[in-house]
Amino acid sequence: MSKSYNKTIIACFTGYIVQAIVNNFIPLLFLRFQFEYGISLEKITLLVTFNFGIQLLVDLVSMTFVDRIGYRASMIIAHACAAFGIVSLTFLPGVFPEPFIGVLISVTIYAIGGGLLEVLVSPVVEACPTDNKEKTMSLLHSFYCWGHVGVVIIATVFFALAGIENWKVLSVFFALVPFVNMFAFMKVPMASLIEEGETGMNFKELFCSKIFWLLVVMMVCAGASEQAVSQWASVFAEKGLNLSKTVGDVAGPLTFAVMMGLARVFYGKYGEKINLRKFMICSTVLCVASYLGISLIAHPIVGFIGCGLAGFSVGIMWPGTFSIAAATLKRGGTAMFALLALAGDLGCGGGPTVVGFVSGALNDNLHMGILAGIVFPVVLLVSLVFGVRRKQLGH
Repeated sequence: MSKSYNKTIIACFTGYIVQAIVNNFIPLLFLRFQFEYGISLEKITLLVTFNFGIQLLVDLVSMTFVDRIGYRASMIIAHACAAFGIVSLTFLPGVFPEPFIGVLISVTIYAIGGGLLEVLVSPVVEACPTDNKEKTMSLLHSFYCWGHVGVVIIATVFFALAGIENWKVLSVFFALVPFVNMFAFMKVPMASLIEEGETGMNFKELFCSKIFWLLVVMMVCAGASEQAVSQWASVFAEKGLNLSKTVGDVAGPLTFAVMMGLARVFYGKYGEKINLRKFMICSTVLCVASYLGISLIAHPIVGFIGCGLAGFSVGIMWPGTFSIAAATLKRGGTAMFALLALAGDLGCGGGPTVVGFVSGALNDNLHMGILAGIVFPVVLLVSLVFGVRRKQLGH
């Protein structure tokens, strides 16, 4: 790979850090918004739903315009929306009589950027002439994890030193990341995802492909397997390590994110020596084992360790499925990546919903809720063993 495309890869790595900022910084300010603007907890909860709802909508709509305006222009728009959305939090709430309206507009703007990045970053990296695309894809997705960890640590240190009342300064700092990276995408080379003389698959071709629907199922299961445990990580940290709720809210999710990132870095470093399909099968077996440990062994420390193992086990699922899709449906194009991102997001919402619904139906028995969620890694395992053949991965 030429050095010029190394710059493209680095800009894409930073793009996933931007998405981590979009998804994980604002939730750290929710209690501040309640205090400073008098926003109710019900409305604050709505912000999370609204953020991911907008991103889902962007996943769907992006297929109609990304190929028309090009990946470069789309990347610039994504970063501009992320930067302006984050920085607008510092002034828009004060513009409206009801501060919540200003916050909601800001969330909408940066959610558009986050949704576009989810659709764009992976295919841009896939198009670059790298030696081992599966390895690069795994390393790429690790940067979302490190971005998440970095956001929490930087914010925690900043609030401890400068006080949370100065959160607007930190918002401007985080907004600089997408702002600077936007200029990088104005200059870095962009390779075509589809070979010259070919066109990307249309909806009819994708929907008539059995392997595409298998990939959709795998993406749903990848997202669900990741989030079904991740959202409960703070609970197990609090109970397992006897931490305060505040510390548990940081320690649990950070442990999960670090372990997930380590799995992606591991494959990113040694991917050329490892069969992707076998690695995903082993990871999915580990995921099933971690779910069983969390749900059947009624010990909080075991639950916390299980969360960490779950984080490591799910690390390869999302990027690995993307790599399988790119290797199998070489003409998949923007539509395929957008639909797979949409499927993954649906899984991210569906996994925690299943866990929460079953837990609630069984008198808030979280262990049984996690046990019900085991269906997702099990289905993914079956898909990998019986549905994805070696030749589809080039092995």
